[in-house]
Amino acid sequence: MSAETRQTLWAVAALIAALAFAASPILSNGFNGFEPGQFPVAQDDPAVQPAGYAFSIWGLIYLWLIAGTAFGLWRRRDEEDWAPARPWLTLSLLIGAAWIPAANVSVPLATVMIWAMLGTALMALFRVGDEDRIWQLSPVAIYAGWLTAASSVSIGLVLGGYGLLPETPAALVALVIALAVALTVQYRLHRAPEYGLTVIWALVAVILSNAQPFNIAVAGLAAIGIAAILALRGTDTE
Repeated sequence: MSAETRQTLWAVAALIAALAFAASPILSNGFNGFEPGQFPVAQDDPAVQPAGYAFSIWGLIYLWLIAGTAFGLWRRRDEEDWAPARPWLTLSLLIGAAWIPAANVSVPLATVMIWAMLGTALMALFRVGDEDRIWQLSPVAIYAGWLTAASSVSIGLVLGGYGLLPETPAALVALVIALAVALTVQYRLHRAPEYGLTVIWALVAVILSNAQPFNIAVAGLAAIGIAAILALRGTDTE
């Protein structure tokens, strides 16, 4: 098989995976968050959970990934610059396509899967080329940024929902994990500010969800995280 044919097949696979990922909420029962009863300790309004409006970013992620992979197949199917990220992105999206059915059945399984989605998405992000930024890098950066927040939220829900930690400490551990990942990625990948901005989107929503009653520990750590990401971006000279 020639290199050009292999690249074309991966371009097709990436688009199919993006379509399957976007279709998952429609073809399944959908997902509106974990039900409180899925946990031994009911999670009615957990401190780690961002405000509901923040989840609307999934619409943008679905559409941009479809548009980006479609453009890649249409115009850049055999471009070397696009090739390295496609296998990793395809794998992440295929895991994502099965995530909602898993989340409706098992919180621990969904947590493992979303971390697998994040790991493969970051592998794709670090391999994205420099051409066609709006189609190639931006959708993957936003996808990986939101997964950084969502995977850490899952950890907080498991810690609180299975009685391993009280609600606020569970949220703080989750935020520390999210910020450790986010700051490391943003420091090493200056060319993807969309990643950090998406994490900030999630952190603002965490602050708002903890406004009433005001949880100063969780909201304060989220605010510190926002400042740290912005400060890191402020040192960028690339």
